[in-house]
Amino acid sequence: MAFPYWEQTVKRANEHGIDQIALENHGSQLIYNPSTLHRLRNTVGKVIGANFDTSHLFWMGGDPILAARELGDAIYHIHAKDVRIERGLAGIDGVLDTKMTDRFAERSWNFVALGYGHERHWWSEFFAVVNMLGYDGPISLENEDAAMPALTAVRKSTQLLKETIPRDFE
Repeated sequence: MAFPYWEQTVKRANEHGIDQIALENHGSQLIYNPSTLHRLRNTVGKVIGANFDTSHLFWMGGDPILAARELGDAIYHIHAKDVRIERGLAGIDGVLDTKMTDRFAERSWNFVALGYGHERHWWSEFFAVVNMLGYDGPISLENEDAAMPALTAVRKSTQLLKETIPRDFE
């Protein structure tokens, strides 16, 4: 069972002055949504928080904005990463498609550059909400877009971040 492991891990973290452990919400793992994170936090304490990855909720059919509101101050880190649900394919295989990312042309969903799955307006709302919740920590851009050159995807994503995060970057 996971709880004894995490109880021991939190105890050791406390002994070494570590006050935050951020677990990424990922399908088929211990923490995949706000409910599973809250369950673990309620058992082992608030050292455990979310490494909140928007893309994982997208491909699981969740709403990252609603999930962020539910998590509140339990968000310790944010991954800015987008997903596009592929028309036609998702209707056949559903969104829990487990094909490897090298088969992106056949997958029902794919990681994409920011703005290529969810428009600029969505990202503006997401960052406004996490800002209202008091989050001012790191926002890490993750890029796994297989449909465009990596540098192009990073440039496009970085531009969208600059336009939508309600903070100065100078």
